[in-house]
Amino acid sequence: MSEENDNKPNLDVPEHLEYSDEHVWVDASTEPAMVGITEYAADQLGELVYIDLPEVGTEVQAGDEVAELESSKAVTPLVAPVAGVIRYVNNEAADDPSIVTGDPYGEGWIFKIELEDDEPGLLSSEEYANIVAQ
Repeated sequence: MSEENDNKPNLDVPEHLEYSDEHVWVDASTEPAMVGITEYAADQLGELVYIDLPEVGTEVQAGDEVAELESSKAVTPLVAPVAGVIRYVNNEAADDPSIVTGDPYGEGWIFKIELEDDEPGLLSSEEYANIVAQ
């Protein structure tokens, strides 16, 4: 590890995504938008053992607790970063929660949501990276 990386975690923060300060990402370039947890959140949670997914068709508001992620350390609520209607859930992640921690920005997505708000007020990748680097 080089000296310049000693103070900051070397985490992936994809630029095409938007982020909440609860460590949830949104990919609004897909229809419906895809939502998952960040690599930072996955690292903090450790090995996931169970995911309680929301019901398809559920209408949620930004700030609602929509899912629960259970690790050997704790049960953590997943807070919706955007408002909309849940259209799909990742049953593969529920069957094998290690997908979420192993590939948080790919196969480890949690749910897909039809957005109500075109401008949900999320953080850019640069803004989010600055939060987790502190």
